[in-house]
Amino acid sequence: MVIHELGVNELAYRIRDKELSASDVVAAISDRIEDVEPQVQAFLHIDLEYAKAQAKRIDQLPAHELERLPLAGVPIAIKDNMTTTAMPTTAGSKILEGFMAPYNATVVNRLEAAGAIIIGKTNLDEFAMGSSTEHSAYHVTRNPWDLERVPGGSSGGSAAAVAAQMVPAALGSDTGGSIRQPASYCGVTGFKPTYGRVSRYGLIAFASSLDQIGPLTRSVDDAWLLYQVIAGHDPFDATSLTQPVEPRTAEPVQWNQLRIGIPKEYDGEGLDPRVQERYHQVLSTLEAQGAKLIEISLPHTHYAIATYYLVAPAEASSNLSRFDGVRYGYRAQGNDLLEMYERTRAEGFGPEVIRRILLGTHALSAGYYDAYYLKAQKVRTLIRQDFETAFGQVDVILTPTTPDIAFKFGEKSQDPLQMYLSDVFTVTANLAGIPGISTPAGLISGIPVGIQWLGPALQENRLLQIARGFEELWPSGPWPSLGGDL
Repeated sequence: MVIHELGVNELAYRIRDKELSASDVVAAISDRIEDVEPQVQAFLHIDLEYAKAQAKRIDQLPAHELERLPLAGVPIAIKDNMTTTAMPTTAGSKILEGFMAPYNATVVNRLEAAGAIIIGKTNLDEFAMGSSTEHSAYHVTRNPWDLERVPGGSSGGSAAAVAAQMVPAALGSDTGGSIRQPASYCGVTGFKPTYGRVSRYGLIAFASSLDQIGPLTRSVDDAWLLYQVIAGHDPFDATSLTQPVEPRTAEPVQWNQLRIGIPKEYDGEGLDPRVQERYHQVLSTLEAQGAKLIEISLPHTHYAIATYYLVAPAEASSNLSRFDGVRYGYRAQGNDLLEMYERTRAEGFGPEVIRRILLGTHALSAGYYDAYYLKAQKVRTLIRQDFETAFGQVDVILTPTTPDIAFKFGEKSQDPLQMYLSDVFTVTANLAGIPGISTPAGLISGIPVGIQWLGPALQENRLLQIARGFEELWPSGPWPSLGGDL
């Protein structure tokens, strides 16, 4: 048994059964991080002493208390835009370098209450603005399958840490695909629940009407377990939904009773031929199982990227106005208050963040609000209505997760539009507020590719059941061999 190769469910079971101690698990994970992290650079902060202390506390619990902890002793990594009192929270930005939050994010409290051990904070594109983790103020994270390629973003550190087997699971945040896209690029499972299903309290806001926290894992069942722990109403989040979270189902999916929607807008121009071929192979496999494939139309898909890049930057320009050097974080010197503001923000924010703040501020400015932001919100409503119509015909929608496989460092950094198009298949789920999950669909030239399942709002259990069924049809191969073939 190699401890770092075990998943969330198996680790928790073995620890509760006293077959493993939490301290043994943390020691094994620490060794794995020491071996692999210098190559991948998935983390911004690792606190092994804190993890060891938490593991010791878990090991001292009596058996009847361990039985009540679904994540007993399981090491988890947290994307560094979720607040933690035990470790710094930087959001990948110089403007928050060394910042210690006064409270934990709700998801962190829920993980620890379930027995999880927070082992570190993962790297990300600054303030979650990016699709490659090249926009972190600290360092780039490398894809464990090919160290010359990006891991995706903005949750690239979380996806890479899971793929490199440094942790069995990590949390990410998804504003336009930032869980699902890096999951596809790194060959892991990435799940974005319905908007409002998981509390955003303690998540440093990018775009408040789009942001959602979710898990990245090495299996659907592990993602399902983490979702069960972190989901549910939170009075500290005004957008938190009150509907109860249903328990996991063990029932297998009945493919011959499933109607799968195939949107014609997701299968054409801009799609890498290799990804398209794999997508069609998946469709053929599902059809052979008896699933009914139904062509559908999501006619406003072509406006999704333009809509997203008006709504998200507009909300970002408002949310990021709080970082001014007055109350916390980086402060530059100035001759007066205005100069201090200007210099703090110019020096503290990176170029991609500044670009999006400028876009958003322009879209919200007098004389332009109706033409840009208001119109984008109207198109967003049309996109949501497209999905409502589609789900009247089908049970689930299946698409490629990304139009390509992981690209090499620098390939798209000089062309922001090409970078933004990496999320062309994922942004619609955020605009519509529906759940989505990316599951691995094998390798293309040694690099992972994923497929995306989209379901109706609040139908997480059904979506996860289907994704788990596909995982059984299309099992993952070996994990990347760091230090060997790379």
